[in-house]
Amino acid sequence: MGKTADLTVVQKTTIDTLHKEGKTQKVIAKEAGCSQSSVSKHINREPKGRKRCGRKKCTSNRDNHTLERIVKQNPFKNVGEIHKEWIAAGVSASRTTTHRRMQDMSFSCRIPCVRPLLNNRQHQKRLAWAKDKKNWTAAEWSKVIFSDESKFCISFGNQGPRVWRKRGEAHNPRCLRSSVKFPQSVIVWGAMSSAGVGPLCFLRSKVNAAVYQDVLEHFMLPAADQLYGDADFIFQQDLAPAHSAKAGLRTMVSLFLIENLWGIVKRKMRYARPNNAEELKATIRATWALITPEQCHRLIDSMPRRIAAVIQAKGAPTKY
Repeated sequence: MGKTADLTVVQKTTIDTLHKEGKTQKVIAKEAGCSQSSVSKHINREPKGRKRCGRKKCTSNRDNHTLERIVKQNPFKNVGEIHKEWIAAGVSASRTTTHRRMQDMSFSCRIPCVRPLLNNRQHQKRLAWAKDKKNWTAAEWSKVIFSDESKFCISFGNQGPRVWRKRGEAHNPRCLRSSVKFPQSVIVWGAMSSAGVGPLCFLRSKVNAAVYQDVLEHFMLPAADQLYGDADFIFQQDLAPAHSAKAGLRTMVSLFLIENLWGIVKRKMRYARPNNAEELKATIRATWALITPEQCHRLIDSMPRRIAAVIQAKGAPTKY
């Protein structure tokens, strides 16, 4: 086996590829057909070309680790607050440097996902229901109508505090904003299945058992006729108090599938600026009409994965 300088282009490429995949040097040496020391020297070689120029960074690795810990402990603080806490830890850096280091660590400022407040009894219901449905196929889920309400405001820019998080951390518990369903606001009810979406219902009063019963009669049943015709279907609702009332249908444990659909609608509306409630309703209707059966079908196909995630999380809210 030759020295590092004797490695062929193919061997060097093999070493680089396997190293990126996280393989050990012993495995890489065997696959590349060279010595382990040659692999080590190639991986740790100095990059060619002139050395990096510019001013040396004013913070050490230890300082950066301190900053990362501060951000993770206080992800809802703004840059100014995080900067002050970093300075208080004995680091000398400007606010701009603080922001730049956070970006170097792959932190992005995002609107936090909302975590519904569920008690232990609801966790257990979700878990029991998920276990009961764990063997359901996507074809079986295609017979289910999912329904839920969502809040829409005229001012879409007022979305509350933001959170610092990295890619893949959207549903990390420390990055979620707690919320109780539902604060006083305009509420829209909708339904979906693998066949597409049903008609919308704009609710003018607080959602109680009587109001919800009226929604089921005048909107859910027409939606079922529209989506399924004479075929059999299963109705799926969430655990909001009005839905759990004796006057309503039998409550099932929600996996909040339709909330993904509401998220799609709100993202499509993020640049809309309605001037009044009627314009807002018109925008919602127009955007809701753009939802395709293919989008709904993809969400339905994800149900087996969502069921498995709920079981793994023992009924707690989780990333699906």
